[in-house]
Amino acid sequence: MRIAIVTETYPPEINGVALTVHNMVVELRALGHTVDLSRPRQPGEAESGTDVQDGARLLSGSGLPRYPGLRFGWPATNVLRAAWQQAGIDAVYVATEGPLGWSGVRAARSLGLPVFTGFHTRFDDFVAHYGASWLVPVAQAWLRRFHNRATATLVPTRALKKELDERGFRRVERLARGVDTRLFSPQRRDQSLRTQWGVPADGLAVIHVGRFAAEKNLGLAVRAFRAIQGVVPEARFVWIGDGPERAALMRDNPDFVFMGMQRDENLAKCFASGDVFLFPSLTETFGNVTVEALASGVPTIAFDYGAAQEHIKHETNGLVAAFGDEEDFIQHALLLAGSRERRQLLSMRARETVAPLSQRAVAQQLIELAARELAMREAA
Repeated sequence: MRIAIVTETYPPEINGVALTVHNMVVELRALGHTVDLSRPRQPGEAESGTDVQDGARLLSGSGLPRYPGLRFGWPATNVLRAAWQQAGIDAVYVATEGPLGWSGVRAARSLGLPVFTGFHTRFDDFVAHYGASWLVPVAQAWLRRFHNRATATLVPTRALKKELDERGFRRVERLARGVDTRLFSPQRRDQSLRTQWGVPADGLAVIHVGRFAAEKNLGLAVRAFRAIQGVVPEARFVWIGDGPERAALMRDNPDFVFMGMQRDENLAKCFASGDVFLFPSLTETFGNVTVEALASGVPTIAFDYGAAQEHIKHETNGLVAAFGDEEDFIQHALLLAGSRERRQLLSMRARETVAPLSQRAVAQQLIELAARELAMREAA
């Protein structure tokens, strides 16, 4: 199949959407399908014109205000329509809701192609965290209008499908998320890295992995760790990632360890070298880091939604707090911090949980959705 993918974020940008789309591209090509990828240029790439680099069509874009390191693409409906017509594209997947994403939907519709949109980011939640709660209904209406123009909206969890169904999204399909269990593995635990963090072999390393931004509820992670220190005074808190809140976190918490952005094997080592993963976010559509932690055998504490609701069974392979209940979250953190035996048991079962999750199977599911839609259109 010849499938076009449109995204406004892509590696080397580091975020859940970029990495999810990249994995999809890799797996689709490994399955023998042709992928036509369109994305904005990133800093250091060509400044003008339309060109192709590493199999991607590079289009104009700009930096995202108040979110350094991320970009959005400018409208390019005519460019996409002409390219897809020439390439004989069969179906389109649009991963982002920015101007370039809208162009992708318009171009696909004008060519009569099936177009699937991915619901990756809770922009309706984000605007509230950035001081514009009055915009929440506007953001929700905008998201609904965008996704309802597609053949179907693809979401990673059953709970999100139910929510969007109830909010008037017309056709919502579940497309599961996979995890690279070869990369993320307990076997990557590295005592030399733990020593660098100041954690002995029998010490406690609490980790947080993600983007350091206002909508990630990072203050709760800090409070939970301070409570842990009351039980295990020598515990260390290691932060992997970057973002606009990093400077304030470093200023206010000089005893924390900050590793910056990590990728691939370095990231996998960081995960596997932790003993407890705190994930206090309330604004994820999924939360890829949750399944990466599980694959790494790291006991995880998260709120009961997204990937945690989909894959964590409370007190079997991790701990889930009632959604938004911060005291519940902190109590779970204390429970894990105070019991090595509990951590070891959850670690073993965490790995078992995600062992069947295959990124290739997810790519195959997208192809099957597109093939089914094409077959229905031919039969009509």
